Amino acid sequence: MPSDNHEKTTLSKERVSRYIAISKEARAKATQKDLDDQQEKNLESMMRMFDDYLSDAEHFLSEGDLVRAFGAVNYAHAWIDSAVRIGLMDGHGDDRLFTLP
Repeated sequence: MPSDNHEKTTLSKERVSRYIAISKEARAKATQKDLDDQQEKNLESMMRMFDDYLSDAEHFLSEGDLVRAFGAVNYAHAWIDSAVRIGLMDGHGDDRLFTLP
């Protein structure tokens, strides 16, 4: 019988897919706040990074490269989490998906 610790420290396709789904849920939930032009430009750049890293994660997952997929999804989530944390997006009080300010 595998230990709980082994399950928490082993990458699997299912685990990476779950993190990708969580990041997609965060992307759907977060909404842009009222921003000035420079803030809006910064947010667009951050969300482009999110989208690109999430796309990379899905690509690496499809290739069976779990390590790179896991790394990419974590980078993606960090971008949207940062946008919420610094106040460019509203995380709507969801402390499961975001590190709230």
